[in-house]
Amino acid sequence: MTATPAQPYSPAQPYSPSAPRVRSALRDTLTLVALPLVAALALPAAFAGGGTRRWFGGRSESQRAEAQAAKDAAAAAFYELDTAQRDLRISIETITAVDDTPAARRAVSDFEALGRRIDEASSQYINAVDAHDLDRDDLEASAAARARAELTAAKDELGRVKQDLDRFADGLGPLLGKAETQLARLAPAVERARQGLLAASNALDAVRQSGLKADDLAARLAALGPELTKLNQGAGQHGVPQTVERAERVARAAEAVRVEAERLPEKAAEIDHRLVSLRTRAQALTTRAGQVDPVLSELRRRFAAACWQDLQQVPGQAEENVRQAELKLREAQTARDAQRWPDATALLSTVRALLNSTDESVSAAGDRLRRLNAVQKDPQQEIDRTRFAIRDAQRLAMSGRNTPDPRHARPLDDSVARLERAIGTLEGRHPDYWHFLTETEAVRQTVARVVAQIRDERGAGPH
Repeated sequence: MTATPAQPYSPAQPYSPSAPRVRSALRDTLTLVALPLVAALALPAAFAGGGTRRWFGGRSESQRAEAQAAKDAAAAAFYELDTAQRDLRISIETITAVDDTPAARRAVSDFEALGRRIDEASSQYINAVDAHDLDRDDLEASAAARARAELTAAKDELGRVKQDLDRFADGLGPLLGKAETQLARLAPAVERARQGLLAASNALDAVRQSGLKADDLAARLAALGPELTKLNQGAGQHGVPQTVERAERVARAAEAVRVEAERLPEKAAEIDHRLVSLRTRAQALTTRAGQVDPVLSELRRRFAAACWQDLQQVPGQAEENVRQAELKLREAQTARDAQRWPDATALLSTVRALLNSTDESVSAAGDRLRRLNAVQKDPQQEIDRTRFAIRDAQRLAMSGRNTPDPRHARPLDDSVARLERAIGTLEGRHPDYWHFLTETEAVRQTVARVVAQIRDERGAGPH
């Protein structure tokens, strides 16, 4: 029972002891253990008048029987130890197939050390069996007693080694459980990867039959071919953890290809819809951009230059943005016709950004005129709105306090002063209404930040 380094276990290669004497002893002793009743029935016949063995009296035969019993017990112990060692070797091979951590390597080393102890105990047993022929006719009582003592000692040593082997096996529980868990994941993971690749391939075939090329998806699927080859080569060549990780990676990549392939017809229809929608929007913006010049003309006629100077570039910029958007739309249509889906999607995103920017700038001119008209007609409404925000914040700052926190009071006091200065700009022949509006908006933003700070601090305090 030499403890050889762990090799991949194969049920097709049954374990066999390396020493011929071990095989002979094991065969003889298994026969004695397996057929005790036959041996017991045959024993009296051997001493009957028709047998060949001479009769030497009760004491000698009693010693012979005791020695034979010791031999049988030792054989049973040898068989149990041998079976336990073979079972444990399978566990060690399971661990080494999966785990290369220091703990796993230490387990292999400890198993090899136990193997050397098993060899020594086995040699002691085999030597004891070889040294005594219990079937001799002239076996003396003293020789039988020596045989019994030596065989009993061999059996006891086999038992002690078996106990150490059992304790070692118990300690392998966590390592073995981890290894078995990974091995249990191996086959399902590889099968999922193969099924995922098959599903992706089928999805691509269906897409191509509908007239779509999906060349990029086909290239991504083809790139998984080498990974499938490694999966087919097996964990014995590439390792269990690496094979499980590879299988899971392939399964994810194949699933992504399948999902995109199945969605491709929908994606093509979506791109077609966006092309039509953005083309219509660009045409509408061309019409709206033409209305900015009359708005600017009215702003120039009725309000100070500071109210409209920043809008001077809107008509020209809107025209240029729409021109660029229409150019990109033509490029997107070309990409869609060539089924270059990523290019078409990127170009449509550029068109959308250009049109959004144009929409904002064109809307800004009309919104500016509307707000200036409103504040020119009734500036008090804007003043009251801002004063209300300040007073509401001041009440919150004083709530539950005799004096406000300076961190809150100072920006609120500054906001009051800033509002008064903004009101002062409305005096004169040509008030800067736009400056007034931007100042009141800034005051309200400052007040809102103070309110949020007060509420955050009170919300974080003890309840």
